[in-house]
Amino acid sequence: MPGLNSRPMPSSAYTPELIDQFGRRVDYIRLSITDRCDFRCVYCMGDDMVFLPREDVLSLEECARLVRTFVTLGVSKVRITGGEPLVRKNALTLFQEVGRLPGLRELTMTTNGSQLERYAHDLKKAGLSRINISMDSLDPERFRKITRVGDLDKVLRGIQAAKDAGFTHIKLNTVLMRGINDTEAIPLLEFAIQHSLDIAFIEEMPLGEVDHSRGDTYVSNQATLTLLQAHFPLISSTETTGGPARYWRVAHTNTRVGFISPHSHNFCEACNRVRITCKGELYLCLGQENKVDLMPLLRDHPHDDQPLREAIIASMQIKPKGHDFDLRRQAPSVIRFMSQTGG
Repeated sequence: MPGLNSRPMPSSAYTPELIDQFGRRVDYIRLSITDRCDFRCVYCMGDDMVFLPREDVLSLEECARLVRTFVTLGVSKVRITGGEPLVRKNALTLFQEVGRLPGLRELTMTTNGSQLERYAHDLKKAGLSRINISMDSLDPERFRKITRVGDLDKVLRGIQAAKDAGFTHIKLNTVLMRGINDTEAIPLLEFAIQHSLDIAFIEEMPLGEVDHSRGDTYVSNQATLTLLQAHFPLISSTETTGGPARYWRVAHTNTRVGFISPHSHNFCEACNRVRITCKGELYLCLGQENKVDLMPLLRDHPHDDQPLREAIIASMQIKPKGHDFDLRRQAPSVIRFMSQTGG
């Protein structure tokens, strides 16, 4: 693959080694490949964002090298995120490179759906197995208000393109906000059922300074679940996709409803994931500042992965027990925006 030089590893190299101080095995990474996005969602970005210069962002070659290294350490699931990953120039080449790695069980992506009409077919061919699509409203005017610039019709065409390309278990990710879109839980689930999609409701996370009070807009997932149970036959499920969502099945349909509840239910006891920003910062927890800078190791040792491997293994000892989200604070729990950490 031009520009992404693969260095195959023998199968014996794939030995799980990433065990944190609490005995949790890390086998899932979320890698952001850009902080840029063609949307400006109100819970994800400030109104006037300043994006990173190119030299401060991992190259696609460095992204591929990071993923290969993590896979040799037992990681079997990789999620590519952003910003919006598909606005990154030549992003498809990274999916093609990662999608053929031996030892990788699942390659997934989180996207706003705006570019899927163009890329869905090629992403499927590259080995992408599942797609999460962030969508917070079915009302075009409200959708534009939440995203500041987004076109709902373009996202809906992207969802259809993903279905046409053969993706199954497409999942919508929805953040409900009181006074903004909290009336849409039922219509969104009806849409998911109609189109044989899954949907996950995510409590708004206090990441970065935004132009509204998260304490005022917070909607608990318990309230959403109670509302949905009054309108749909929901059956509790033990299913998992490897992330923090707790799932319910909608009886007599193909749809699952997930709830990711960082406030009302701390899901950290079984945390199996770490995040890597587009700057190469390895964050051991979404809601804490514990991190290791991997970019210098990539650039100082371009032909030797051992320092990188050692740093990743050592980082497991600073992975915290859990996050500490508290909406009673005036300041956000974490200063960096979600778009900077990766969705």
